[in-house]
Amino acid sequence: MLSLDLAQRLKSSGLVWSPASGDRFVLPVADMEDHVFVLSDITADVHRFATGDVIGFNGTTEWALDSVDQDAVVWLPREDQLRERLGAAFVSLEHVTGGYAVTATSAGGIEARFVDVDAERAYARAVLARLGAGWP
Repeated sequence: MLSLDLAQRLKSSGLVWSPASGDRFVLPVADMEDHVFVLSDITADVHRFATGDVIGFNGTTEWALDSVDQDAVVWLPREDQLRERLGAAFVSLEHVTGGYAVTATSAGGIEARFVDVDAERAYARAVLARLGAGWP
């Protein structure tokens, strides 16, 4: 799973999130960073308003939190979502010593490898580069 830091970097770099059932997110506030929430049609879902999307917590009477603005949470995209964001820039995923490497191409056709401890994080680094956060 992505680290909160890496997910925040993706958000800051402009990765757009359209919340859907099954998506994971974190509330980046004290004592909540370690709690990963999952959108579900049963307990947490998206309420769309003209003023912005709100994530609602349904049926969670033990929580004082009813909803939170989408902008206030950090999405933790899954491996498949990150691979989808790379699109045609994705070249390959390979297992390497100590983790995984994603090879992708820049807008100019330059190939680069992004290595991390798991595939999700390697994909995230490639997406960050595509978003302009630094192509090696």
